Amino acid sequence: MTEPDPAILLEAYDSQLRRDAEVPSALSTTALGPLLLATYLGGRGFITYRDLSSASGPATEESVRGLVAAAVEHYGAMPEILKVEWKTRGHDHAPGLHEALLAAGFEAQESESVMIGDAALLALELEVPEGVTIRQVHDEADVRAMVLMQGEVFGDDEAETDAMYEEIIHRLRTADDMEMWVAEEAGEMVSAGRLEPVEGTDFAGIWGGATRPEHRGRGIYRALTAARARSAIAQDKRWINSDSTEFSRPILERSGLVKVSTTTPYVWKSAKSTTAT
Repeated sequence: MTEPDPAILLEAYDSQLRRDAEVPSALSTTALGPLLLATYLGGRGFITYRDLSSASGPATEESVRGLVAAAVEHYGAMPEILKVEWKTRGHDHAPGLHEALLAAGFEAQESESVMIGDAALLALELEVPEGVTIRQVHDEADVRAMVLMQGEVFGDDEAETDAMYEEIIHRLRTADDMEMWVAEEAGEMVSAGRLEPVEGTDFAGIWGGATRPEHRGRGIYRALTAARARSAIAQDKRWINSDSTEFSRPILERSGLVKVSTTTPYVWKSAKSTTAT
């Protein structure tokens, strides 16, 4: 298999996976210049875009500050919104964005690697450790158990875990474009992740990959990823994309996926959220 050109993969990522493709389960979306402002269950907002340029030209520090201020004003006028994520990418032309976000009260979170590769590179028939089974879950009780496990691994608080569960259940009830996969051993979920085929594109995303620390290094996550990749291929998806932590990035790189950029979320919390915590 020919090694893909990272520049071609990045162009496909920007053209197919950004802006509207990122918000399939949003309750509402509002366009603000180049930005797309989404709202979700649980009082969450999300800001994305394809680039920050406008009809008047490329982004400048002044135009970026204006966009940040307008976005905060938009969400600040919505009493139900408690937290907003602004999703940045390392390869964007975004002069002064980091400084503008910090000045507006956003806090930078841990950066992740944007990984892309051919699904066939991941869709291997791998042996799993004896006693480990991999399956797709549909029942709401199983989904709840999966989200709780992921929340424990990621260090999420109860409110964050509950909000994620409600968002996932809402999406599962209203659409059929997301799959939930788990690995179990002795009746316990030890690894889990989602597969999200993106309609109208060549991509399926693998998200929420979490493995309990005591079960890492056993090949479980790799086998779980292979199962999701096989499902993606069955749905005529060629490329797999993932925002990967430093736990999962090396696994995907060994399978042939390529790091094409980085992504860093910045989080703003309303005064109501701060008071509640």
